[in-house]
Amino acid sequence: MKYLDEFSDPDLARRLFDDIRATVTRPWALMEVCGGQTHSIIRHGIDQLLPDGIELIHGPGCPVCVTPLETIDKALEIASRPDVIFCSFGDMLRVPGSGRDLFKVKSEGADVRVVYSPLDALTIARENPDRQVVFFGIGFETTAPPNAMTVYQAMKLGIENFSLLVSHVRVPPAMDAIMNSPDCRVQAFLAAGHVCTVMGLGEYPEIAERHRVPVVVTGFEPLDILEGIRRAVRQLEAGEHTVENAYPRAVQAEGSPAAMAMLDDVFEVTDRAWRGIGMIPASGWRLAPKYRHYDAEYRFSVTGIHTEESTVCRSGEVLQGLIKPHECEAFGTDCTPRNPLGATMVSSEGACAAYYLYRRLSAPDPAAVAGTQEEVTSVG
Repeated sequence: MKYLDEFSDPDLARRLFDDIRATVTRPWALMEVCGGQTHSIIRHGIDQLLPDGIELIHGPGCPVCVTPLETIDKALEIASRPDVIFCSFGDMLRVPGSGRDLFKVKSEGADVRVVYSPLDALTIARENPDRQVVFFGIGFETTAPPNAMTVYQAMKLGIENFSLLVSHVRVPPAMDAIMNSPDCRVQAFLAAGHVCTVMGLGEYPEIAERHRVPVVVTGFEPLDILEGIRRAVRQLEAGEHTVENAYPRAVQAEGSPAAMAMLDDVFEVTDRAWRGIGMIPASGWRLAPKYRHYDAEYRFSVTGIHTEESTVCRSGEVLQGLIKPHECEAFGTDCTPRNPLGATMVSSEGACAAYYLYRRLSAPDPAAVAGTQEEVTSVG
């Protein structure tokens, strides 16, 4: 398959659905790790077209969603300072902190700029030597290498007025933490393909073996996801628990050695808090000691900021796969994309935003779902 349309071909989708139905004999619960996969699943109705008993649990796979509230508040504190130019990707500007967001801070006169690459922020620092320029480094293993490269370049070029507010997290430790939870219902993982393009498959066999769960590396198009589900179900039915790569056009077992070398040079592994989940050991990165003077958290002395999460928003339970978004009492009423209570609603990859965008405002009608299973058309 060479073209994008072929990855949403209804005929191929129907064959995959038929294969899954012919294989499954009992209920299974699979977690898709990435928010991009969640959006594809909800947009195309894949979860509603699967056989009865196959449940897709939406995991914490949105880096914006799992960024702790206190990290957002640190960003707001730094961005409010008159000598700072605060740079971020656009999806962070509407994520609410304790009482405001970056858009609000910008409206109050702060110099907050949307950039499309961390290197754009480095260029701004070179052009404004009398100002401090901070880039908000958010993301999983996918976005960490370019942020690491930017810090490396800043040191190489001697640019001292640039710093990085780091909130990078690592996916495999989060998967391990989910499996260790006493409330865990996950029996297989659809691992995030873009993470594995960077890091390869090396961290997953231990998780699969220790927790006896299949781990299938999966892409983001409808047929990618269906193939991942098909492979996971086949393993579950056979009592197997291995790592499979169902995304070979993008993922190599060894990942990207150059990207991993850059990460090893600039960052070091650290414990990291995940919004809605809590502290997960060895689940994040921070700048290594030789680059620590580029760490905005220390440069601006905001390490002491601590906050409390909202008692109304249940995004933490959504991120752990304990509830679906429409099961939150605030969903679609007090919490909407225009007035989000939590990051899972404001982020373009958040599960709550996906449910709202594609009108999953309540539990599906079983009769209606049964009818749609006769004709697999939504995937196309």
